[in-house]
Amino acid sequence: MTARPEQRVSHRRRTTGRRAVIAGLSAFGITGAAIVTTSMLSTAGAATSWPSDTGSKPVSSTVAVSGTYDGGLKKFYGTGDLGGDSQDEGQDPIFELADGATLKNVIIGTPAADGVHCKGSCTLQNVWWLDVGEDAASFKGTSSSAQYKVIGGGARKADDKVLQFNGAGKLTVTGFQVEDFGKLVRSCGNCKKQYKRTVVLSDIDVTAPGKSIVGINTNYGDTATLSKIRVHGDSKKKIKTCTRYQGNSSGKEPKDLGSGADGTYCKFSATDVTYD
Repeated sequence: MTARPEQRVSHRRRTTGRRAVIAGLSAFGITGAAIVTTSMLSTAGAATSWPSDTGSKPVSSTVAVSGTYDGGLKKFYGTGDLGGDSQDEGQDPIFELADGATLKNVIIGTPAADGVHCKGSCTLQNVWWLDVGEDAASFKGTSSSAQYKVIGGGARKADDKVLQFNGAGKLTVTGFQVEDFGKLVRSCGNCKKQYKRTVVLSDIDVTAPGKSIVGINTNYGDTATLSKIRVHGDSKKKIKTCTRYQGNSSGKEPKDLGSGADGTYCKFSATDVTYD
């Protein structure tokens, strides 16, 4: 979530048949870990199918998570103040994770508001977005040592970004799948406070349509390393692999400097990205 003219344009969401919401939950904080069976977790390698939910929970105000929370593959969706279905900036998330928190085995339905916010280091394990709202997840830690991990799971129907990297540190995404999206990962191009950001993407299934797998700001020293990226349904290779930008802190549209491997900022070889 940024103050970015480059990253958001006004348009109607594609979603139809929106759920009729029921009486919402009051705000609730979660600090404990529920028991989980290993069958709920994503197996090694990118998942090949989308999970079925084990029930639904409407969320009327942001769920605060510290420690570990296991959603048991229930579907959470926004209602009340979180029930918007737009791409407007400044929306609140369904989940907000404290520094060091883990969220796992969660399906985020629609309306999805601004998905998940990580205030510091965090782990998202087997988290699925059925129809991305503003963004699926935003990473906001300010420490250069912050570590954000997305393990398994997937997202689809993202009009713009899936994973928004606003903060400092390193974002590692493994065993993830994405389809019908704008950008899988975007290092914030025009946040008021900018940082050096490191992105590592491995074992990812990318299904067209889509615009870009990752976008980084070379002038801040960002790097992106790609491996075992499988692109489906894009025989003409329209989806950009790694796009380099000249970022800024003024809110202006970042300058596009080109895309593809360069060995310095966008690190991968031809065999690291395959097409079928």
